[in-house]
Amino acid sequence: MSFKNIVALVIVVLLTIVIMQNTDEVKFTILFTTTYLSKVPVMTAIAVSAFVLGVLVGRPKNKKYDIAKHHEDIYGKEDPKTLSDEDRDYIS
Repeated sequence: MSFKNIVALVIVVLLTIVIMQNTDEVKFTILFTTTYLSKVPVMTAIAVSAFVLGVLVGRPKNKKYDIAKHHEDIYGKEDPKTLSDEDRDYIS
């Protein structure tokens, strides 16, 4: 198992222990509504939404690299495979 998998497993186990220890019913005020809920579904919903948000924010973007534009930025509009007049004089 990789280090990343071990850390994820430890976090899941600790999160499960914390959620299972908090099963009592408490008063929650969500926007303008007050309800009595067990802490388990609320803490689970928060943990799942935090995970989904972390995956969405941490996902790398699929940015395509345009090599032709990169060469234009570096060399200008000329073809990078051709030699300049100075280079031809130097080689001759």
